[in-house]
Amino acid sequence: MRNNIVHPGADELTYEIREIVEVGNKIEKTGVKITWENIGDPIAKGQIVPRWMRQIIADTIMNDNSSFGYSPTKGLLATREYIARERNLEGGAQITPDDILFFNGLGDAISTVYNYLNKNARVIGPNPAYSTHSSAEAAHAGSPHLTYRLSPENNWYPDLDDLKSQLESHPEIAGILLVNPDNPTGMVYSQEIIAQLVGIARQNDLFVVSDEIYSNLFYGGAVHKKLASVIGKVPGIAMRGISKEFPWPGARCGWVEFYNRDKDPLFARYVKTIIDAKMLEVCATTLPQKVLPAVMGDARYYPYLAERNAAFWEKSQIAYSIFSQVPGLMTHKAFGAFYMTVLFKGSVLRPGQFLRPANKAAGEIIAPLTPGSNLDKCFVYHLLASRGICVVPLSSGFNSDLQGFRITLLEAELAGFKNTMQAIADAAKEFLGSQ
Repeated sequence: MRNNIVHPGADELTYEIREIVEVGNKIEKTGVKITWENIGDPIAKGQIVPRWMRQIIADTIMNDNSSFGYSPTKGLLATREYIARERNLEGGAQITPDDILFFNGLGDAISTVYNYLNKNARVIGPNPAYSTHSSAEAAHAGSPHLTYRLSPENNWYPDLDDLKSQLESHPEIAGILLVNPDNPTGMVYSQEIIAQLVGIARQNDLFVVSDEIYSNLFYGGAVHKKLASVIGKVPGIAMRGISKEFPWPGARCGWVEFYNRDKDPLFARYVKTIIDAKMLEVCATTLPQKVLPAVMGDARYYPYLAERNAAFWEKSQIAYSIFSQVPGLMTHKAFGAFYMTVLFKGSVLRPGQFLRPANKAAGEIIAPLTPGSNLDKCFVYHLLASRGICVVPLSSGFNSDLQGFRITLLEAELAGFKNTMQAIADAAKEFLGSQ
């Protein structure tokens, strides 16, 4: 073409979590049954939205014709009032409905937040990183995502010394991202850790972004504190939604909360840009906004979440008991969200390790994908072709220099979950001993 029409960040838009599905679908056509452990869709893994919640949704559809129409661009006022009231009861940063902006899922919110950031300003995020954040931020900047280390030796807590070092090396950093509870590690950060991170932001005149899509999914004695409780006077953005929590991923309903817009004029102008950009899109999905206060305000809601969380905790302990017995692997129990990360220790991964494929055709599908790949990616694709289990490599799937893979705790049937985890562990033993 006469002009280059390719965005400078085009090569940063990768999403291994879903890209591996294409490979899995091809292998499935060879006769290998696939167990999908790659994506966090509770509905696809057999979790059931409770009948009382469905009834609220059904009644709204049948009795409220406005649920079929547009909502105000920022979101329904009554819903934003409900969220602001709930947040303010926590006693931290105080917000109004005008500090809340609805999106069609957090993917939409994430894309907008980075897309309208000054191209020379960067947001540093955790390593391992959730790829929607890392890809969107990298694409915005046209260069690889900047990260600070989550320490597997210290329960996946943020390495604050590494964060400080990165801030010194990269003066272009304007914001710090945390995901809490974390995807992919399943860790929940204490109020003290968040306060330390906020303190670093305050000292360096930065804003903070906290992805809290899993904010009510925590267990095993962990206590989750939202960014609002510790943000103080530092500018910040929290991201929340219902896709994992209700769960209703197909609703495409997420929102952001802006804190301390009045404390910094540049941050205030940045937030206005995000709101102005949303104005061009008309509105977010109306129905889930309509039912949100009724569902979350129902007396059955938090007992229902407690039951789900207890099931995640049980599976977290089972997975830990299985993987912690495998030489060469390292893992921690998950305390939030519904994921766990399993690491390969040191140099246990080597070129040439393999698993025998379930059939010749499956082997031929992965053959061109593994030479030269990250070694954890080699394991993941061999696992897929040999056992029909689809997990996500840590390196290419989560923008990490660590080698490992992410599993989910979503399988509804406990015996099936145990069998899948044991099959992965047995495959890892065989893979590591294959030379």
